[in-house]
Amino acid sequence: MATTAQLFEEPFDADEYIERLAWRTPGGGSKGGAEAFDPKRLLEEFQNHIEELKQLDERIQRRVEKLEQQCHREAKEFARKVQDLQRSNQVAFQHFQELDEHISYVATKVCHLGDQLEGVNTPRQRAVEAQRLMTYFNEFLDGELRSDVFNNPDKIKEAADIIQKLHLIAQELPFDRFSAVKAKIASKYHDLERQLIQEFTAAQRRGEIGRMREVASVLLHFKGYAHCVDVYIKQCQEAAYQQNDVFEDTASLCQRVNKQVGEVFCSPETVMAKLIQSIFENKLQSHVRDKLEESRKSDAEQYLKNLYDLYTRTTALASKLTEFNLGSDKHTFLSKLIKNIFSSYLESYIDTEREYLRSRSTMILQRYYESKNHQKRSLGTGGIQDLKERIRQRTNLPLGPSIDTHGETFLSQEVVVNLLQETRHAFERCHRLSDPSDLPKNAFSIFLLLVDHLCVDHIDYALEIGLSAIPSPDAKNANLYFLDVVQQANTIFHLFDKQFNDHLMPLISSSPKLTECLQKKKEVIEQMEVKLDTGIDRTLNCMIGQMKHILATEQKKTDFRPEDENNVMIQYTNACVKVCTYMGKQVERVRKSMDGKNVDTVLTELGVRFHRLIHEHLQQFSYSSMGGMLAIRDVAEYRRCAKDFRVPLVLQLFDTLHALCNLLVVAPDNLKQVCSGEQLTNLDRNLLHAFVQLRADYRSSRLGRHFS
Repeated sequence: MATTAQLFEEPFDADEYIERLAWRTPGGGSKGGAEAFDPKRLLEEFQNHIEELKQLDERIQRRVEKLEQQCHREAKEFARKVQDLQRSNQVAFQHFQELDEHISYVATKVCHLGDQLEGVNTPRQRAVEAQRLMTYFNEFLDGELRSDVFNNPDKIKEAADIIQKLHLIAQELPFDRFSAVKAKIASKYHDLERQLIQEFTAAQRRGEIGRMREVASVLLHFKGYAHCVDVYIKQCQEAAYQQNDVFEDTASLCQRVNKQVGEVFCSPETVMAKLIQSIFENKLQSHVRDKLEESRKSDAEQYLKNLYDLYTRTTALASKLTEFNLGSDKHTFLSKLIKNIFSSYLESYIDTEREYLRSRSTMILQRYYESKNHQKRSLGTGGIQDLKERIRQRTNLPLGPSIDTHGETFLSQEVVVNLLQETRHAFERCHRLSDPSDLPKNAFSIFLLLVDHLCVDHIDYALEIGLSAIPSPDAKNANLYFLDVVQQANTIFHLFDKQFNDHLMPLISSSPKLTECLQKKKEVIEQMEVKLDTGIDRTLNCMIGQMKHILATEQKKTDFRPEDENNVMIQYTNACVKVCTYMGKQVERVRKSMDGKNVDTVLTELGVRFHRLIHEHLQQFSYSSMGGMLAIRDVAEYRRCAKDFRVPLVLQLFDTLHALCNLLVVAPDNLKQVCSGEQLTNLDRNLLHAFVQLRADYRSSRLGRHFS
């Protein structure tokens, strides 16, 4: 059975159990191969093992039954003990209730007896106190203070208590009969009050917190208690401002005094609030006035920086001070203190901000144009200028002389960064210094200044100059700088848009001014887009004009009707080479100047015009067989150039043009079949006929019959 017990290992697996049993049986496993296997021995072993398992099961079952019986006996015994304990607990609870009732009865008797004793003792104490005060009053009445309490400096606390009560009594006495004694009591009252304040001051200088607390508690009932607090506050500030940073010194002072105030005064929140009020109304207000007044009239930039810095540091200090106990409404209390210091400056802040931003932006632009030796032109306004602009947008007529800018775009990222940086600082100051109700309005006024100086005075002016510098389409060797203007204007407007989203939107997002700002931004964008579109359109016309000039000067009629048909050595014509070279450069310039979908849009328009130019150009010549082959090679080169556009429409147009050029060389008998091909079948037959008419053998081969 020991072997059987070893086979029962956790976790138990029946298949593995059988395998282990067979493996341990001689002749029962795979050891020794098939010849060593003894099924009878294995069967006998299984039968014996089954008998052992049955015996083991019986023993375990008997043991389980025995344990269950023992468990039932112990459960009954435990239940009996619990019942006995519950009965004992109930008896103890009853005794406790009886004891509690008895204690309550005794306590009631004691309280009643105490009330009776107090009722007897209180009048007696009052009588004793009245007698004592009458004795002291008689001394003042006689004019001679004989009691030790008034003559012993160590009993000043007791004397103060007596004189304070006598002072209250004297207030009720008629003046005509007791004027002399009232004057003596008042004199002693003020004398003791002065002594107590002097003692408090001396204790504060010595750092004796216990003595300060003792004297302050006595002075609490005197009229001079407020003066005691003032003296304490004044002395706290002596030698507290040793550094150059008044804000750090104030925070350190309040942190140090806060603990001491709680140990000395019975109402520390009042004393602490009075200390902070004193600091704000004297030290901080004086510091702010000195810093701002010296730059208010002479240096607007420094004034705004100082105002922003001082206001920020003051509000940060106030935020630190909120950790102290200053009463129930400490936030309102601190806000009023800050308002008292800065109200006169904040009322005129936005006017100063706008005036500074206007002058600063004007100066930045003026310095830039002076560095370029450029006298800013007056672009003109009114009906005539508007009429010219409309005519210029719809035609390519030159309206006035073209301006030679010598490649200068009159756009500067450095200028833009400076303008945006100044505006960003203005937005930050506006956010901090504006009243919440005025914040959207003030932020919008700053935004309008940015629009005027950046968008109108700089970008729009550069676009106007750029438009004026675009040559006419028939100009020779024209330098097209407007794409550089487009590139820089695009970059600048991205910076403008980023500042709009990052710095302006958070200030106006929840106000009605948001709609006005978005509308203004939309108007600015639309105005710029109109001028950019006009300039790009005229620039594309100039590109086409340049290529038209190249074709007109470089393309010879003999290129497509060579004198010696059998001795043509060139792959494509010189005009084609120059046009493709020129077009490749222009495509690259367009890609560098624009981004996003604008690239595809402009290249599509340029590609369509390029195709139209080549299409019309090819229709000006007559083609021999070899000339037609050369035209096909030219168009193939044009098509290769068109691939650089990466615009499917443009490539499709040149594929069709290439197919049309095949009509110039196809055998007359195959002409009809080619015209019905996949690329040409959808084209107008008049167009096909027009191309066929360009063949030199059109009449001799009677090709017109295919289109009749």
